[in-house]
Amino acid sequence: MPERVARAVARGSAALFVVGALYYLTLGGEYSLFHVRELRTERGAISVRIDSLQTELDALTAWADSLETDPTAIERVVREEYGFIRDGERLYRFMPPAEKAEADAAQSARDDT
Repeated sequence: MPERVARAVARGSAALFVVGALYYLTLGGEYSLFHVRELRTERGAISVRIDSLQTELDALTAWADSLETDPTAIERVVREEYGFIRDGERLYRFMPPAEKAEADAAQSARDDT
C-alpha cells in the first residue's frame, strides 16, 4: 500500500508540475503569450510606419536632388515661396479677407509714420 501512495504522490507532483509549467508558459513570466501577441502587433505597426517614412524619405531625397540640379525647380520654389518675379512681370497675390484686413491695417500704420 505505501508503494501505491508513493506512486500516486509522484504522479500528482508530476501533474502539478506540468500544469504549473503550462500556466507559466501561457500566462506568467516576462513574455506571456498575450505579451508576445501584443509585441507582434506592435512590430507590424512599426513596420508599416517604417515603410511610410522610407517612402517620404525617398520623395524628399528626389526633391533635394532636383533642387541641387534642376534650375526650373529652383525657380519654381523661389517664385512660389518668396514671390520673386522677373523684370517686366507683375505679381498678383490673393489674400483671404482676414489677412487682407491685417495687411491693410499694417500698411496704414506704416503710412501714418
